[in-house]
Amino acid sequence: MTVESTAARKPRRSAGTKSAASASTTGTKSAASRSAGAAAKKSPGATGGEPELVQLLTPEGKRVKDATYDPYVADITPEELRGLYRDMVLSRRFDAEATSLQRQGELGLWASMLGQEAAQIGSGRATRDDDYVFPTYREHGVAWCRGVDPTNLLGMFRGVNNGGWDPNGNNFHLYTIVIGSQTLHATGYAMGIAKDGADSAVIAYFGDGASSQGDVLEAFNFGAVYNAPVVFFCQNNQWAISEPTERQMRVPLYQRAQGFGFPGVRVDGNDVLASLAVTRWALERARNGEGPTLVEAYTYRMGAHTTSDDPTKYRADEEREAWEAKDPILRLRAYLEAANHADEAFFAELETESEALGKRVREVVRAMPDPDKFAIFENVYADGHALVDEERAQFAAYQASFADAGEGK
Repeated sequence: MTVESTAARKPRRSAGTKSAASASTTGTKSAASRSAGAAAKKSPGATGGEPELVQLLTPEGKRVKDATYDPYVADITPEELRGLYRDMVLSRRFDAEATSLQRQGELGLWASMLGQEAAQIGSGRATRDDDYVFPTYREHGVAWCRGVDPTNLLGMFRGVNNGGWDPNGNNFHLYTIVIGSQTLHATGYAMGIAKDGADSAVIAYFGDGASSQGDVLEAFNFGAVYNAPVVFFCQNNQWAISEPTERQMRVPLYQRAQGFGFPGVRVDGNDVLASLAVTRWALERARNGEGPTLVEAYTYRMGAHTTSDDPTKYRADEEREAWEAKDPILRLRAYLEAANHADEAFFAELETESEALGKRVREVVRAMPDPDKFAIFENVYADGHALVDEERAQFAAYQASFADAGEGK
């Protein structure tokens, strides 16, 4: 059984179809495109010493206006808002269960998305069914939006399979462990669908650390030169493992797009409404033949880079505490309660559903079969190799030694 959100799973339309923005964004240069730079530099939500960014919900859950991006969420209903909240709560619950399973020896590794729910759910819900998504290995919330059963994400981290789902079934590519390489794959795919004349777009996810990879910069260049319908969505969670962003770049990350000739915009990645609106705008640009966009979702990785990492060795507790005050889930809950869009019965029912999801995930993972120990030697070379055969034989002897030891008891 696939668990998916009840809200926002209806057939998707092109972003802003019901808004006035739709008419203004046709042609070679949209009004939103012309003002994107200004919107990224100054937004009503920018406060104090914080980087200026597009924001529609403050950390306290107060709705603020933005003339450029408001039209892209103008038609959102209370039911859809509750759906976004549900998406974030359930994807966080799944993520927490996966972390616990790894700590108990059920998974080899896990890359948590804790704190990045709004960036992922907002952008994921902006996509249409015919769009194609290229993730890295942390896009558990995006996978949720695309209808991928969350338990399928765990097979790879348990060593049972290499992904566990058909990428063409949900237009959601398998997770990519090689840092940044999926951006080139996404750009090539986008170039292909453009040649086919398809009315769809591509979105490629990567992190701030990956933005320094040559593959990503090559993808930027190809996407710009060929006017590919691709959105580059960077989740800037402040830390590339133990390396802070200020050691990687001299300018704000979104401004890198300028050097390649396409727009870049920084959005509050802890604001699900802003993430939804900006991604809808960027995808609409792509579908209208206006080329790529770089979206920098300014967010924070509350947990470790992976479960093999200890962030206390390089990160101050005060920093995390400051970001916890901007929690994306608490932010939307405050807005829902203030607007009377959700009552206690809704939150209580969601809590019950959340616990049921955690239980199901645990049961499914523990029931997964052990992988074939010798599968690692398959498909290394197309026609086989003598060295691999030798290593397989050595490994077989090693495995047999355990059986021999048991017989000797």
